[in-house]
Amino acid sequence: MNLLFVADPLESFKIQKDTTFSMMREAQRRGHRIAACEPADIRWRSGEKVRARVRAIQLTGDGERWFEERAREDMALREFDAIVMRKDPPFDTEYFYATHLLEQAEREGARVFNRPGALRDHPEKLAVMEFPQFVSPTLVTRDGAEVRRFHEEHRDIILKPLDGMGGMGIFRVGADGLNLGSIIETLNRDGASTFMAQRFVPEIAQGDKRVLVIGGKPVPFSLARIPQGSEVRGNLAAGGKGVAQPLSDRDREIAEGIGPVLAQRGLLLVGLDVIGDYLTEINVTSPTCFQEITQQTGFDVPAMFVDALEQAVAG
Repeated sequence: MNLLFVADPLESFKIQKDTTFSMMREAQRRGHRIAACEPADIRWRSGEKVRARVRAIQLTGDGERWFEERAREDMALREFDAIVMRKDPPFDTEYFYATHLLEQAEREGARVFNRPGALRDHPEKLAVMEFPQFVSPTLVTRDGAEVRRFHEEHRDIILKPLDGMGGMGIFRVGADGLNLGSIIETLNRDGASTFMAQRFVPEIAQGDKRVLVIGGKPVPFSLARIPQGSEVRGNLAAGGKGVAQPLSDRDREIAEGIGPVLAQRGLLLVGLDVIGDYLTEINVTSPTCFQEITQQTGFDVPAMFVDALEQAVAG
């Protein structure tokens, strides 16, 4: 296959842990051709197909100069067998515009994974609303009084913005309510911004588990991202320690309940965040943790992904 990865600049990759790199490496190992571009390289002009200035690359196996650029070409996106959308969050206006360009490319015959329309329809914090049977008590609002009532009921809560990533902007408020008013003001910006409150799940001490679902099927191991020191956040970007472990029965129940539904909508790769027995987020933009799980367990996550990609293109 001829594959295009839409991603952040290649020069910014930290290949020792980067999931997109692991996808590329497995694809090249199987003989597939690899190209890359950034969302800014994609354009549409009336009377033409959606096109991009792409970099055809070859992975070298070297830890420093990890790729060679073989050519730069201006190509219609539909010329590729598959386009893998791997631009990291945040899901800002430019990401939103990129999904529309990619969706136009789909109308012209391109195959895009994850599907651009599905990326827009499943914001990572709010997508859990569709699956309340798996979610801890949760409130989505911009009303500070509602948040205060939620806190009075549950006493120990987590508050977070809807557009955060990597644990950014997450607060915990205990039974004493210390700084609740200030945190509400910070998150709702005087009533202008909607945010989320969730009952605190003490099992965070055992890790915020990333459960990967590929082609509707769960990877048999999760990566538990365990908070360190006094930190409440388990995110690796916030200093959490990643420990791979087999899925629990509840992890599998959640993944098998959600995975096939999302796969039918064009979400080939999904990352579920599970704390204890509760789903907290559904990540669809650029789920990670392939390399950590593979290195610690021997289960080849990139191979499972490329298998699913090949099957999706063949189908």
